[in-house]
Amino acid sequence: MSSALLEQLIDALRVLPGVGQKSAQRMAYHLLERERSGGQRLAQALSEAIEKIGHCVRCRDFSESEVCPTCASAARDAHLLCAVESPADRLAIEQATGYRGLYFVLQGRLSPLDGIGPRELGLDSLAARLGEGEVQELIIATNPTVEGEATAHYLAQLARQHGVKPSRLAHGVPLGGELEYVDRGTLSHAFGSRTEVSP
Repeated sequence: MSSALLEQLIDALRVLPGVGQKSAQRMAYHLLERERSGGQRLAQALSEAIEKIGHCVRCRDFSESEVCPTCASAARDAHLLCAVESPADRLAIEQATGYRGLYFVLQGRLSPLDGIGPRELGLDSLAARLGEGEVQELIIATNPTVEGEATAHYLAQLARQHGVKPSRLAHGVPLGGELEYVDRGTLSHAFGSRTEVSP
């Protein structure tokens, strides 16, 4: 018979994505057997993060201050706004590209079946921002899923209503990939979205 506190710890660890009963049990045993000091650091960091990290009022990304450092930076191009589904997507773009514009983090995608509509994604806030007249291009960087495409379509319409040029991230055959190994849906989309080769 295991202790109630151990069961409580295992149950608490299961809130993490992809962590089932066995993984949570392994983590709990590891923390208690070998990493008690690490567990205390984890508990303290988690407690502080939950208490102090909120959302930026401009872009909805995670932030410790009312306006995040990216939105507050005068070095960023305020004419470009990139809409992404999650903070992880924003970070991926920031690390992999030379993009120097601003962001709008949707914190999800349109999914009526899950009760996620325009209000849950903060699209009223995005519309207000587009209406300010500073943004000239809305770069739509949602994932190429059914919900992501529906969200992209909605965002493009919203941008046009405010006189802002909408653009969509290209997607198709990966760099270094071979056609015979690319899935049919990706290949079909890449073929249909082909562009002219510049001289």
